[in-house]
Amino acid sequence: MNVSRLELPDVLLIQPRVLADDRGYFMETWHTGALAAAGLDVTFVQENQSGSSAGVLRGLHYQIRQPQGKLVRVVSGRIFDVAVDLRRSSATFGRWVASVLSGEERNQIYVPPGFAHGFYVLSGRAEVIYACSSLYAPEYERTVRWNDPQIGIRWPIPAGGGPTLSVKDRDAPLLQDAETYA
Repeated sequence: MNVSRLELPDVLLIQPRVLADDRGYFMETWHTGALAAAGLDVTFVQENQSGSSAGVLRGLHYQIRQPQGKLVRVVSGRIFDVAVDLRRSSATFGRWVASVLSGEERNQIYVPPGFAHGFYVLSGRAEVIYACSSLYAPEYERTVRWNDPQIGIRWPIPAGGGPTLSVKDRDAPLLQDAETYA
């Protein structure tokens, strides 16, 4: 596995070693020892999968208590995956980082606790799997507005179009009004 830090150093890009031949391919999507050697020592307790159509935007989601670290990968399709630092004590509070994840490239992103996470579907359809370090707790779930000008995410949304959003995501508070981490 190749593990690299993105512009926000707590967010990791993980590129598994893919062994391919005429039968197909094999890869390790998680290896505790290899990732611990890269500074990622986490236990996952829940795995989720979502399927979304082109133009769907999910996020920016986080849990204010029981914060979740998320290892995100795409089984099929392509997404623009985003992490936003919501830790007020961090020098990178309110900053974001993004990477395109795809089923073809088989790359992954680790979004640590204390960050909001979201993605926009670039392909006709995308199947996304993410392992979580804490269980889902709906009473602690929070959302920050996807297009908050203070954060300034440059989503790759075609001109003249808008994303397909849930009501929760459409009506999410701006960062200045959101509950964040200390």
